[in-house]
Amino acid sequence: MREIAATWMRGGTSKCWVFRREDLQVPDLSVDEVLLRIYGSPDHRQVDGVGGGTSTTSKAVILAPSSQPGVDVEYTFAQVGIDEAKVDWGSNCGNCSAVVASFAIREGWVTTGSSETAVRVLNTNTDQLILQHVPTPDGRLDEAASDTIPGVPFPGAPVRMGFVDPAGRSTGRLFPTGSPRDVLGEAVGGVTVTLVDAGAPVVAARAADFGVRGDEDIADLDRVPGLLDRLDAVRREAGVLMGLAPSPEAVARAVPKLALVSGPGAFDGEDTDLTVRMLSMGRFHPAVPVTGSVALTLAAGVPGTVVHDLVRPDRPATGLRLGTPAGCVTTFVEEHDGVPVVGVLRTYRRLAQGSVVLPDPPLLPSVSA
Repeated sequence: MREIAATWMRGGTSKCWVFRREDLQVPDLSVDEVLLRIYGSPDHRQVDGVGGGTSTTSKAVILAPSSQPGVDVEYTFAQVGIDEAKVDWGSNCGNCSAVVASFAIREGWVTTGSSETAVRVLNTNTDQLILQHVPTPDGRLDEAASDTIPGVPFPGAPVRMGFVDPAGRSTGRLFPTGSPRDVLGEAVGGVTVTLVDAGAPVVAARAADFGVRGDEDIADLDRVPGLLDRLDAVRREAGVLMGLAPSPEAVARAVPKLALVSGPGAFDGEDTDLTVRMLSMGRFHPAVPVTGSVALTLAAGVPGTVVHDLVRPDRPATGLRLGTPAGCVTTFVEEHDGVPVVGVLRTYRRLAQGSVVLPDPPLLPSVSA
């Protein structure tokens, strides 16, 4: 039996356990095996582990100080399977990214500024540089719960995150097929989609093409007969076209993400530019993944994309207001050293700090429950 130092944190609309990279190095075990056993997978309840039984609560953040020029912290994201004994390393989680800067400062990896500190974070899953700004009055990290975001009922500490030059980090191009829109095969209904790679690979499809409005409650969408299966088939065919896997069966569970998009609307009186319902690990996301919002923001600015055709035509060029199940999420677009930066304000909170216990083998469950 081994105890592994860990911090439990909420980042954006997700929860994740945060580990130092070196602490997950266990003799005779892979990191995948260690995470699966810690989280209690495979088991839909994750009852014998620290996983929460949902895609937004079965995540790991693995960190180390960086020696690379222009980088302070290296960050690897792991989506831990729930029913499957599998860890997906294929993409980043923007919400979980929100915990990195504060953790690095508490560890002493980053020297703080007098009022605000910028932390340069490299996501190793996608080779994406993320600039994170957190308040550090008088050089001390301020974790006061001063800001709110859609999808979280309580306030948290703010972190402003910008994805630097995010296009093509996974596939090499903003539009992996070279086109702002593609028509998929008749086996998945011949639907028109936009395949975009920014922040994470995303498949954008019109909600109307699947017989739904696109602004429904996610519980209602989950219950539409055959909808989730059809969307997953679309996602898998799109993943092959994006060059992420050689066959639909080989496409990862977590990437590419899929967004059902529809026209602008309003939430609590606040106008939005686009309505979005996104999938996460086979179910509709309760808000919107940050990486997905980055991809949709860039796609909205390119004529010919499914997203551009639907967004409010008079929207400002400085960002995108997304209508999500949790409310309006606003992104920003700016420049840093001559390259585009796309981002969003998130909040985070430390929930617990201590250690998690890795029991001795066996690593797989003895019975199914």
